[in-house]
Amino acid sequence: MVMSIQLPAIFVNFKTYEKATADRAEALARICQQVSHETGVQVVVAVQDADIYRVSRRVTIPVFAEHIDPVGYGSYTGQIIPEAVKLNGAQGTILNHSEDRVRLDVLETAIRRAHEVGLITLACANTPEAAASIAELGPDLIAVEPPELIGSGRSVSKAKPEVITDTLARVRKVANIPVLCGAGIVDADDVRRAIALGARGILVASAVTKAKDPEKSLRDLARGFSRIEHA
Repeated sequence: MVMSIQLPAIFVNFKTYEKATADRAEALARICQQVSHETGVQVVVAVQDADIYRVSRRVTIPVFAEHIDPVGYGSYTGQIIPEAVKLNGAQGTILNHSEDRVRLDVLETAIRRAHEVGLITLACANTPEAAASIAELGPDLIAVEPPELIGSGRSVSKAKPEVITDTLARVRKVANIPVLCGAGIVDADDVRRAIALGARGILVASAVTKAKDPEKSLRDLARGFSRIEHA
């Protein structure tokens, strides 16, 4: 297992939003770094493959790829190989996001390939049952995100807290893998509830990347970690 992220943490997925692409990705990543340094809360940014190099050269907080393919050097036109994202500055990768879901056998190979080059793996699950199956594959982190709540403004920690607790119970029966949660988390109260339920961090996107004031939104999320002991 590869692991060097301080938990609890905020993972900000830049997706392909215009406000989080190219030079704007750099600017947003710098905001994330500033908030991380000033609040003491670990912030990790996941950026488009094309932006990994430029962003990783501008910040010292962890940079993740949004995806890798389970292949290596060779004739794989259009594929994202883990060696490339690692050499360009990524420390880890998101896998199996609801917007980019893969079969379990593909995910298993992707996790193995990522670990071979030293990338941290954050594997997403849409249900507690899926999280338990994914735990068998040995990712470093699991994020549970009910797809119907993604970008809804209705947080999983309030709307479906049982998803978090059930996921934790099922994953713990398989392995000691930290569980994050996402989907609809927008403020400090959402974060506090998630952490109180046992989550070790959050995975957000539009709450920061589409915010009128990303710094203000991220600081508010970070306040949800106040008085929480880091490990």
